Amino acid sequence: MKLVPLGDRVVIKQLVAEETTKSGIVLPGQSKEKPQQAEVIAVGPGGTVDGKEVTMQVKVGDQVIYSKYAGTEVKIDDEELIIVKQSDILAICE
Repeated sequence: MKLVPLGDRVVIKQLVAEETTKSGIVLPGQSKEKPQQAEVIAVGPGGTVDGKEVTMQVKVGDQVIYSKYAGTEVKIDDEELIIVKQSDILAICE
């Protein structure tokens, strides 16, 4: 199945959390915080959303940083994805 986002929605896939800190300490599963960095999988068409013209600024393949509690988590074909509004994306990693 393929997800096709509508309006200003973006489908992202969360990047894997680090297993160790920079100093070499191994983190157990529970204490790892979910990373806020993700890869863009699909982008909606933009257009008029809530009476305002929205142009999409991200594209498929971009690595982005998004708001901590943003989006809706979905599981498609054993793959965990998150659907967020473009406004919940804070930055593109270059």
